[in-house]
Order: sequence, then C-alpha cells, then structure tokens
Amino acid sequence: MTNADVVIVGAGHAGAQCAIALRQHGFAGTITVIGREPEYPYERPPLSKEYFAREKTFDRLYIRPPTFWAEKEIRFKLGTEVTEVQAELHEVTLSDGTHVRYGTLVWAAGGDPRRLSCSGANLAGVHAVRTREDCDTLMAEIDAGTRKVVVIGGGYIGLEAAAVLSKLNLEVTLLEALSRVLARVAGEELSAFYEGEHRRHGVDLRTGVKVDCLVGEGRRVTGVKLADGEVVAAEAVIVGIGIIPAVGPLLDAGALGSNGVEVDEYCQTSLPDIYAIGDCAAFACDYAHGAVMRVESVQNANDMAICVAKTLCGDKKPYKAFPWFWSNQYDLKLQTAGINLGYDDTVVRGEVVKRTFSVVYLKDGKIVAIDCVNAVKDYVQGRKVIEAGIFPDTDPLGNMAISLRDILDCKD
Repeated sequence: MTNADVVIVGAGHAGAQCAIALRQHGFAGTITVIGREPEYPYERPPLSKEYFAREKTFDRLYIRPPTFWAEKEIRFKLGTEVTEVQAELHEVTLSDGTHVRYGTLVWAAGGDPRRLSCSGANLAGVHAVRTREDCDTLMAEIDAGTRKVVVIGGGYIGLEAAAVLSKLNLEVTLLEALSRVLARVAGEELSAFYEGEHRRHGVDLRTGVKVDCLVGEGRRVTGVKLADGEVVAAEAVIVGIGIIPAVGPLLDAGALGSNGVEVDEYCQTSLPDIYAIGDCAAFACDYAHGAVMRVESVQNANDMAICVAKTLCGDKKPYKAFPWFWSNQYDLKLQTAGINLGYDDTVVRGEVVKRTFSVVYLKDGKIVAIDCVNAVKDYVQGRKVIEAGIFPDTDPLGNMAISLRDILDCKD
C-alpha cells in the first residue's frame, strides 16, 4: 500500500496540468500520477499531425521534460491503470494488483478509442490514432510498404490523419457514415469546404456510406466491405469514430454519469473528495446554454485542471473557462471559438474559394461560435464578440472588410 495526498488518474494533458498547477499554486503535499502508458505526459494533438508526418520527434512532444517531474517531487506510476475505486476507503486498486490510498482523487483518464463493432474489427492492420504506440505501429507498416489506407470517420481525427497520409503520397479513402464530414461539430459551409480540399489533394472521400464489415486474408485486413456490397481495398485501416470516456471504475463506485462522469461547477463528482477533469468529465457548459456535455479539447483539459488545483489550494472558484479548439490540415489552420450547439443561422465572412474565411454561428440572433480558416484576426476578435454576447446585424457581419472589432464597438 502506498499513499499520496493527491492521486491523479491519467497522465495526459489534464492530469499533467493538474500536477503542475498544484505545485505552481503552492501545494506542498505528496502527488502521485497514475498513467496507463509507459510514457511521461506528452502532447496528443501532434500525434495525428506533426509526429505522424515525421515533422516532430517524440521528445519534442513532452509536456515537460522527464526530469521536471522529479524536480517538482511529482511521483509517477506508469504502465498501469486503476481497476477499482473504493470511495469510502479513499483507495484505488491498480491493474498490477497494488493499492494506493489518497486524500483527494483527481480522475483525468480521458477516453478509449471507439472501436468498430462489426466483423473483422480485430484484424491486424486496423488502427486507432490515440497513443504513441498507435502511431508508431502504423508508421512502421507504412515504412514496410503499406500504400492503400482506408480512414473510417470524418471527424477531425480522421480528416487530420487523411491529410498526413495524402502528403505521404499514399492511396487514401475516407468513409463517413453521415451525409457530410464534421457534421456533429460544424456547419454545412465548413463541411463542404473540407470535403473539397481533401478531394483536391487526392483523397477518395465518400459520405453517406455504411461499413458492413472488414475483410482479410489470414489475420490481416485487406479491405472494407460497404453496406452496398462494394469492397474497398485496404492494406491498413484507421478508425476515427470518437472516444468512449474511461470512467468505468468511477461509475462502478457510485459516481453519477453516463456519457462521462458528471461534475459540478468546481469539477467535483458526486463522490466525496473525487474530482474529474478533461475529456471524461461532463459539466453544465455556460457557453452551450447550460447543456451538460463533455468538451474534448486541450483547452478544457488544462483549464479544468487549473480549476481543481486552485480549489485544493484554497482558491475555490467555479469553472467558467472559454472554449476554443483548432485543427491543422494541409496548409489550412482552423481555429474555433465558442460552441455552436443549437445554432439556427450561419453567416460566412470572406470568400471560401480564397481559402481565408470564417463561419459565424448564431442562435436567436446572438453570436455563439465562429470557425476561422486561415483567419487569425477573426478568431481573436471573434472570441471577444462571443464573450460580449452581442446581437449583430447580419449584413455587416458577412463583410470581411468590416472587422469584428468594429461590429463589437458599434454595439457598445
């Protein structure tokens, strides 16, 4: 049995930032971080971009150098995971059979890639892009001669992976079950733009297609069979269809939640002395009209971590952080401010054909979110507009010659 004043479950962005923030805010107690992977905390977004494209080596992905953690007296138990939480005893059981007792537990375990449920899903050559090991395995197959890759899922992970594969001159097919890519997170204008960009770069992008099963020879995948009977040849398959929140032990211990674990305005679960942060935490989001939701972003992971760290150091304040996101594909930099949940109107600023534009989302006449493609100025000013909660006239809003700052000033 080992003990720690604070035990953090998860060594990703949220867990690492919580440990860092605790020390930054003067926490002098013992801290233990439990991580499933054998690696010290590293940045995950570059896995499907710069790391996969060989533009960054892994040592450049570390959130902090490995020596940092020892200097700050932050202990790690890597290569293991929590299998049971005994809330009344303030104790967790690990997959290696050991036990750790805690004063406060911070659950930052993130999520596991959602797997295909069809036949053939477990064939060799079927990959997720969630961890270093995932990427290293796929990169090794490409180095060994893999040329035909099918990507299943038209969300950001799937599109980013397709962009990198295309740049490597591979034969890439992307399959999306819905009628357009990014359907759950973006408007039709942005979806159509990215579909066109990927096709222009040689990706065979198909929407509205259903996967029946994966087929193979021996134990290795050779194709993806669609519902209409067509078999798309594949030497490797990437599955990017979202994540399942890794909260089983918490829910088994009695914590409230379903799609993630529910937390209050201070990121505390329904169990005593247990907090949850990052991708696995469901909270009432002020920027989504109070809807209880999970926000999968580095920003949310970091800001929730800081909120909990401050609380444990005596500076208790509700979580009110502004949500933002980004995605890099080809030479396109997409920056998103706000959450467009429930939007009922969109306005496009600029000309899509010039590849520098923004999509503004409105709900009941108020700006709630903005997607900016190669439009950094709009992104910076758009955030201020959203936070101000203005109800703009739509005619000047669509005129790129009129800055969002001018629109904001007119409403003051």
